[in-house]
Amino acid sequence: MGDKESLPSIDFATFVLSLSHSVLMHLGEAPDPETNLRKADLSLARQNLDILVLLEEKTKGNLSGDEERLIAQILFDLNTRLSETSGK
Repeated sequence: MGDKESLPSIDFATFVLSLSHSVLMHLGEAPDPETNLRKADLSLARQNLDILVLLEEKTKGNLSGDEERLIAQILFDLNTRLSETSGK
């Protein structure tokens, strides 16, 4: 296990950005942190994007304005990238 001091603190923005990086990785736009290879898996990209959509829905009304804008912008960007990648 890693040293707790070397891990960043977790807040809503960090969590959302982590999930968005997973989507980018599964779209083949970001390298896997363990292998440093890029490999697309659109099913996993869609699943992680669906998790972000669910998170937005379930936290509606409980986020700060900055958090709402962050997740909305990330969802817009990732949906666009997924559409372009999948050709839909």
